[in-house]
Amino acid sequence: MPERKPRKDAARNRQAVLAAADALFARCESPEGVTLAAVAAAAGVGKGTLFRAFGDRPGLLRALYEARLEPVREAVEAGPPPLGPATPPQQRVPALLDTLLCFKLDNRRLMLALEEGGSSGSPYQADHYERWHGLLAAMLGQIPGLTDSDFTAHALLAAVRADLVEHLAGHERGSPERMRAQLANFTARVLGSAPS
Repeated sequence: MPERKPRKDAARNRQAVLAAADALFARCESPEGVTLAAVAAAAGVGKGTLFRAFGDRPGLLRALYEARLEPVREAVEAGPPPLGPATPPQQRVPALLDTLLCFKLDNRRLMLALEEGGSSGSPYQADHYERWHGLLAAMLGQIPGLTDSDFTAHALLAAVRADLVEHLAGHERGSPERMRAQLANFTARVLGSAPS
């Protein structure tokens, strides 16, 4: 049996909800302030429509994250260097971490909500975390002389956790350029090479 396509109004409502949630996260002071009721009102849909499309708040957060992340995922999966799969891991690991940091800086409130409010109870068991950890661990495993790529991947991802990014970005000396330089230096030390 062929898969049913969503109705046009359902697809339109989904896009309206994602756009409304995106706008609310962009201007909110705290991620907790973006409620399902606020998103439904901003999108001009009923809460039932929102629940049918996304299930719950974590479902909406995951959908918004996936929509925002699509260009990054495409670059990592099939793009050119420095993110693409043909890049040597010594260059690809720092590029991936820099991209994740920039993504989290650009989506600070959304990422705080996603990482703090995961439905699994542990941020380390969330699908988005497991995806990046698995990719990073696989890249690190290709670097000669680097041991324990699993732990190293966790340690490097800790440097771009949303709560740390938020803390550093809120600090008077936490400019994005400075944070990126610090991450590059830290990553280079972990990988045992000079920053490029």
